[in-house]
Amino acid sequence: MKKYILLSLITLFFASLSTVSGQTNRFSLSGTVTNIKEGKVYLQKYYNKMLLTIDSAKVTDGHFTFKTKPKLPELYGITLDRTVDLLYPFYVFLDNNPITVVVDSTNSYESSTVSGSPLHDQYASYKKSSKGFKIDSFIKAHPTSLVPAYVLYRYYSFRLSPEQLETSIALFDQSIANSQYVKLLKTLPATLRASGVGKKAPNFEQLDTLGKPYKLYDHLGKYLFIDFWAAWCPPCRAELPGLVKLYEKYNKSGLEVLGVSFDKSRAAWLKAIHVEKLPWQQVSDLKFWDNKVGQLYGIRLIPANVLIDPNGIIVARNLHGEELERKLEDLFKH
Repeated sequence: MKKYILLSLITLFFASLSTVSGQTNRFSLSGTVTNIKEGKVYLQKYYNKMLLTIDSAKVTDGHFTFKTKPKLPELYGITLDRTVDLLYPFYVFLDNNPITVVVDSTNSYESSTVSGSPLHDQYASYKKSSKGFKIDSFIKAHPTSLVPAYVLYRYYSFRLSPEQLETSIALFDQSIANSQYVKLLKTLPATLRASGVGKKAPNFEQLDTLGKPYKLYDHLGKYLFIDFWAAWCPPCRAELPGLVKLYEKYNKSGLEVLGVSFDKSRAAWLKAIHVEKLPWQQVSDLKFWDNKVGQLYGIRLIPANVLIDPNGIIVARNLHGEELERKLEDLFKH
């Protein structure tokens, strides 16, 4: 009898471990890789546009199964190459369900599919949305979901004013207030206001290419164009030749440029400076999207820029192409 009672207690104990908030832990993640029979596939945790490999699975006869039970629900990346962490993986929203993934190895993951995750279905539906998509309507339809929180954070936070951001954030249910996306979004309006047009540029210090500290307030007195970029960012690299021409045209009139790099590889950063023949000062803490200057100025997308006048007042943000040319021509037309 005692053995029976003990066995029953043990059974109940392990059953309780599989239940969280009244829900049975049904999660599993497995799949197949097209055109690859053997190898490895990697599961990566997403944080602030960066990826950290948390598990790997052996591909056998095209099939794989991950053993790790990750934090749920959340966004993860699946990739066939752990070393290429600056390129996009196949993004998957995982929830507490058995999930099957087909990873397309031939087309940059574009034809990959996910089945079994209602959360990912919601994300897939968003990606098919039309040009008339409205982020606030999406949030109102799914106020407790991580998907609109991620979409606002990832694709809209750099487009909206502080007031618009606050309006959108207020639409979320309190149940996801502690998600990484909502937490960051809540800090962004104040940051954008503090570094907006008409404000005194927030001071900072960061190391240059020689390892020497560069302090912003030590370099005031001229117009300063701060260019947020990275060696791994194709749109950033595409803008650099035009910026070099503008620098050469207006430098003697009082224009300085400072590059703030979101790189994480010092070698790649220095190589890009050399290849692009950039003549101006460069700084970086090599922390990728955690770059402290980027955070101070609320930079959520690169290329981005801030134009500061000789007194340290921000006179413009995110000027590109002809708009930047017109602004500089107006400033230095005398």
